[in-house]
Amino acid sequence: QVQLVESGGGLVQPGGSLRLSCAASGNFFYIDTMYWYRQPPGKERELVAAIAKSGSADYADSVKGRFTISRDDPANTVSLQMNSLKPEDSAVYLCNAAIISSSFVPRFYWGQGTQVTVSS
Repeated sequence: QVQLVESGGGLVQPGGSLRLSCAASGNFFYIDTMYWYRQPPGKERELVAAIAKSGSADYADSVKGRFTISRDDPANTVSLQMNSLKPEDSAVYLCNAAIISSSFVPRFYWGQGTQVTVSS
């Protein structure tokens, strides 16, 4: 069974920084693309950033230049460095990953989410 577990959320003042991490565990061959989503209260879930196995990354326009996604394949982790945080960045942040197991068909798994609150 594959699990994704996020960590690193919390309360931060506007302009501050946080680093989120997501660790995958279980039986699988490798992880393909990894994602960070967020869901503000009362709003739909949105894609924040994605990173391919090659290391190529893409970002939502709202976070470009402020957030950086990275991955550590030997550790099966993906991180999101968030700088210059704004109140509108407040949301539950969720990790998602396309994981390849014995069937060689990618399956997408979600973490449980971690709360980020940006407030003075």
